[in-house]
Amino acid sequence: MDETPEEGPRETAAVLDKLVTEMATEFLSDWRGMSLTTVATLARLEREGPTRLTALAAAEGITQPSMTVLVQRLERQGLASRATDPKDGRVCLVALTDAGRELLAERHRARDARVAGLLAALPEQDVRALGEAVHTALPIVRRMLRDAPSHRTTGSGSAS
Repeated sequence: MDETPEEGPRETAAVLDKLVTEMATEFLSDWRGMSLTTVATLARLEREGPTRLTALAAAEGITQPSMTVLVQRLERQGLASRATDPKDGRVCLVALTDAGRELLAERHRARDARVAGLLAALPEQDVRALGEAVHTALPIVRRMLRDAPSHRTTGSGSAS
């Protein structure tokens, strides 16, 4: 049976979704009570540096008031700080603190150890095959994500 042009991308999308969801929820997530929005916000601050609160809210798909609450909580936990933008004194920039950076580094080390443990349980030929597949797929997925229009919209989430 021949595939229609949409079936290939839809099937690939379904497999990618299942892979990401299973890896993230079943094996890799251990954020000790942190929501995905909290983790994503910390990771964004690590990647992008100090960011306007409004830009963070838009990027994470939550309202500005929800992001304000989230940032206040991160400040109380010592994971983020706010400062006035030197270019525009009316603007607040949110930055990751050293404690926030260390928390992310700790979580990355723990996640890497969990993945290494999962891989160690596989036969060597499976590890090689998976490594080859990942090295082929990763640049394609990164290009796909880089070139895709943003899928997030403001006001659709919460800051839990």
